[in-house]
Amino acid sequence: MAVGASRVTIPREPGDGPGPRLWKGRRRLLRSRTTAWTVGLSLLPLGLLAMALWLGRHVRPSADEWCFLPTVRDHGVSGLIAKFYVTDNGRIGNGVLIGLYTKFPVAGHQWFALISGVLMLVLLWTLTVQLLRMAGQTVPRGAVLLVASMITAVFLFATPNTYKTFYWPAASVSHTVAPVLACAAAIPLLRARSRRGRIAALAVVLVAGVFMGTLSEETSVVALVVLSGVVLLSRRLFTERVRAFARDWSLAGMAGIGIGTLVLVTSPGSRNRRARFGAETDSMLAPESLIASLRGYVHILEKILTTWQYAGAFAAGVLLGLLARGPGERGGNRAVLLPCRPLLLTSFGALAFLLSGYLCTVITYPVFGARVVAAERTWNDYLLLYVLLLVGVGAFLGRALRLRGWLMGVATAAAATVCAAVVGGLLAPLHHLGQEMQVRARQWDRQDHWLRDQAARGAKVLPYKPLSVSGMLEPFGSDGRRIWPARCVADYYHLDRVTHSEQLP
Repeated sequence: MAVGASRVTIPREPGDGPGPRLWKGRRRLLRSRTTAWTVGLSLLPLGLLAMALWLGRHVRPSADEWCFLPTVRDHGVSGLIAKFYVTDNGRIGNGVLIGLYTKFPVAGHQWFALISGVLMLVLLWTLTVQLLRMAGQTVPRGAVLLVASMITAVFLFATPNTYKTFYWPAASVSHTVAPVLACAAAIPLLRARSRRGRIAALAVVLVAGVFMGTLSEETSVVALVVLSGVVLLSRRLFTERVRAFARDWSLAGMAGIGIGTLVLVTSPGSRNRRARFGAETDSMLAPESLIASLRGYVHILEKILTTWQYAGAFAAGVLLGLLARGPGERGGNRAVLLPCRPLLLTSFGALAFLLSGYLCTVITYPVFGARVVAAERTWNDYLLLYVLLLVGVGAFLGRALRLRGWLMGVATAAAATVCAAVVGGLLAPLHHLGQEMQVRARQWDRQDHWLRDQAARGAKVLPYKPLSVSGMLEPFGSDGRRIWPARCVADYYHLDRVTHSEQLP
């Protein structure tokens, strides 16, 4: 080149310029922005959950817990388990969980919401992560937290009676925590990568089934319906290399539930309970009982399907479908699910929900009668399945919109708006309930202090004012006509008897 000649730039090969780097930078920026807004949106349901957990400090014993407390105090947790098995209802697993919090009388009630709420959120988050991995899907970091927190918030607070669903420990362990624990039994299955892992998954689901059978009859029914469907549809859901194991795992869970249920129904306590309520198998399966159960279940479905806050679960699913991406580097040959079949999975989920809900109503109708429509706490065993179904249907819709590129921005904004609106709609009722709980806690503590003081002075008969919240049973409820559980209150305070009072001491 001659001196002073103009500088010559040699063109680079295609793809060697700044284009790919710029594209990677834009993708990285887009991912960081998506993570930021999904994390920000998840703060709304997480904030609602944090508020609910904080309000849990106002929970005080009521209803059946008046009878649990003196039993655990005098005979320990094993005494309560024996009482359940021999006298009350046969639910050994239920006695274990109730004994764990009644071991720490008032403090156990105050901490229950915090511990159970965090446990359910963590388990649902872990389950969502593992399901996405099994499906070969990747999502922004905040998306799973958003979905899990929305599922938890809607499940706990969209119900007509949040107190009995979440804050009443005796009902929560049977009908709210139980279905989440049943779902969590699938986590070892989803994580199994080796022969040892598969053996562990089989052992876990077998033990979990036995425990579930002695914890909650309704959750056991739901699990049996779902597992039966998995066995029947395994050829249409799983690839050949995992099909047999998925079927064996489901059968192991069903066997465990069968063993636990057999232990429960043959127990003296279960026989006593059936005799007390006239809930023998013949009466349960009588045509008039089945028809009345169906009539009640239709009313329950009407309430559930018209509760708009459940749309939050659907919206969270739409966001999940919009944000998820296909198989990563380990996709292809490691896939365990057959290509997505939204219609099949949606139909299976809907049928499982409807059938299990009706069966749960059938087995509870002999106990509650026409009041089964108002026994909201017993709905939760199949309501979790409903919430998960809504998330799944929403994810299928979001996926369809993403693959076709239809109004993705509008759909994302609309789904995020629905999530925010649902949280806002759940906030006011929860705040109002918290105020009622706080008032009751102050009155309960005042009366508790006075009763203890008078009992220490040698009193044997003292007045008691019923203190109820959200329709909870208390001694001398219904204007003093319902005495139960006044005898248990007297035992708790070492008294011979308590009488009805209209005034706080």
